[in-house]
Amino acid sequence: MKTYQHFIDGRYVEPASQRWMDTVDPYTGQPWAQIPQGDARDVDRAVAAARRAMREGPWSRMTATERGKLMLRLADLVEKNAQRLAEIEVRDNGKLLAEMQGQLRYHPEWWRYFGGLADKIEGRVMPIDKPDVFAFTRQQPVGVVGAITAWNSPLLFIAWKCAPALAAGCAVVIKPSEFASASTLEYAELTREAGFPDGVFNVVAGLGHEVGSALVDHPDVAKITFTGSDATGARIYAQAAAKMKRVSLELGGKSPNIVFEDADLEQAAAGVVSGIFAATGQTCIAGSRLLVQDSIREQFTRRLVELGASARKGNPMHAETNIGPITTPAQYRKVLEYMEIAKAEGARCVLGGGAAGSLPGGQFVEPTIFVDVKPGMRIAREEVFGPVLSILGFETEADAVRMANDTIYGLAAGVWTGDMGRALRMSQALEAGTVWVNTYRAVSYMMPFGGMKHSGLGRESGITAIDEYLENKSTWISYARGAPANPFVMR
Repeated sequence: MKTYQHFIDGRYVEPASQRWMDTVDPYTGQPWAQIPQGDARDVDRAVAAARRAMREGPWSRMTATERGKLMLRLADLVEKNAQRLAEIEVRDNGKLLAEMQGQLRYHPEWWRYFGGLADKIEGRVMPIDKPDVFAFTRQQPVGVVGAITAWNSPLLFIAWKCAPALAAGCAVVIKPSEFASASTLEYAELTREAGFPDGVFNVVAGLGHEVGSALVDHPDVAKITFTGSDATGARIYAQAAAKMKRVSLELGGKSPNIVFEDADLEQAAAGVVSGIFAATGQTCIAGSRLLVQDSIREQFTRRLVELGASARKGNPMHAETNIGPITTPAQYRKVLEYMEIAKAEGARCVLGGGAAGSLPGGQFVEPTIFVDVKPGMRIAREEVFGPVLSILGFETEADAVRMANDTIYGLAAGVWTGDMGRALRMSQALEAGTVWVNTYRAVSYMMPFGGMKHSGLGRESGITAIDEYLENKSTWISYARGAPANPFVMR
């Protein structure tokens, strides 16, 4: 098995604890590598290195254009290594190779976009209303950024968080999920190859309560950006607030996919299946609540059952596989538990509904569809994070909006309709950070992404994402001559 090390101050280093943890291939159920089990001492070293890079090292003296060129170089290296990195991610989290290949091939675009943006960060000269004063603003990096990523798409989250942070001039310390750290530790070498100065990009692996908590608490970390569950996000938010840190949170969802009778039903069925069964449902934007207009509900449900039943489970490295394993044993048990809760509450299972046997690793579940679901059932309200779909009916557009918004979450929503007026009305009325119309699971480096309500704070991607990593500073310069103004009165 390969043994990994932390990446701190431009080099690989052993954990202070001299402890390592197995990382397990979800498909085989067997350990395939060891990752360091870090602690607060490793976090201290990494944060100190990041702070030096921002205050003393070459990074602090680089022009924004020079930073951008390094980011473009990194994009080229990721592109060259995309296949290798995708295969590592599949071994770590069990997602389909086709999915991870797509993510890694698209990943460089975040570095190119924000690399190009690095020297477009501008202040403003203000036409101030005070005489004899020159007033202007400048934007400066917020400071050391702690990035805590989830196990379902580790390197995509690196791009979303670190590209704008580095374009802004920050340095980062990344804490990857203990269930999927290998790809991030491999990725760190590419930043060194690209020429990033020591200390700009650091990775400390380990458990959340040891490494993640120490990173959030560290006095020299100015901002935390986190992707994960809303429960963990709330704890991080409270912990960071005690130290007055900035926070960005990209959290969970219970996203509605809404199908109207005037939709292209074949396109809608494919979109609904993509929204819940792709990535084995292990995605924050999973369209796990399907709202279907009553007039087509039975017909549409039959089509979904046909499509879901055709999904092939198996080795995520194989091109013909549609459904891979659940990534962690705890998540596997959680998904099965929710299936039993749904049945106990009176939902009727028309597809799947349990574990999928006769496959390696023991962490496969059947793609599952429940009908006769009521809005108050837990299966319709709580995030399962697995391939489990709840179907609810609605009669009118107003009903659809009311039901869709009746949730603590607000990450995403899908609308399927042939009526452009309805598409625009729904996109305005739905309480979600992203609304897809006649498509689903589309993302871009150009488009802001984030949630409302319990689905998070702040936005990733798009031109405004860089604002999350900048301080706006105001400067006043007086060039007045003559007698000084009254010192006891605000000027």
